[in-house]
Amino acid sequence: MSDLIADIRRTLGEVGEPSSDFDLNPDVTLPAGRKLRPAGVLAPIIMRDGVAELILTKRSSALKHHPGQIAFPGGKQDDNDADVIAAALREAREEIGLPTEIVEVLGTLPIHETVTGFSVTPVIALVREQFDVRPEPGEVEEVFRVPLAHVLNADNFSVQSRRWRGQRRHFFTVPYGPYYIWGATARMLRAWTDRMT
Repeated sequence: MSDLIADIRRTLGEVGEPSSDFDLNPDVTLPAGRKLRPAGVLAPIIMRDGVAELILTKRSSALKHHPGQIAFPGGKQDDNDADVIAAALREAREEIGLPTEIVEVLGTLPIHETVTGFSVTPVIALVREQFDVRPEPGEVEEVFRVPLAHVLNADNFSVQSRRWRGQRRHFFTVPYGPYYIWGATARMLRAWTDRMT
């Protein structure tokens, strides 16, 4: 465990390139001068029986944006948040009941630009003890765990596509059991995976 955390800290300390939902779609032209809203998502690592697991959420199917999709806990930075890290921690507390005081931030990945106009900072963190998961009913349908080794293994990723706004869009996926992890979440995980290899 200590070796894994040391490796994560080391790779997060290295300079990296930002990612975006458009990385696999080079024909997309992004408007110059576009304004992106800052956001933070938390990638919480927790140990269970000696295995490092990543906590993820399934968004409520009643939500207007990205209903039913797999996501990190997180969201846009509010005026009261000191920075995007604070936003990620606050959102994790609100969405899944993760107490901030048991979270140790290990570092951040480079910014990820989403199709919805957010500049997202993925915050990698260690959850030092077990906690009572409390999904926010209006936002989170389910909270689940995936072995960290699964989502940090490039062999588990594939590139798929579907039509979006009249064009074919390609994206990463990293499925796990019944969970179809794709889009921005999978892209950020792939960026993390690439840094760890």
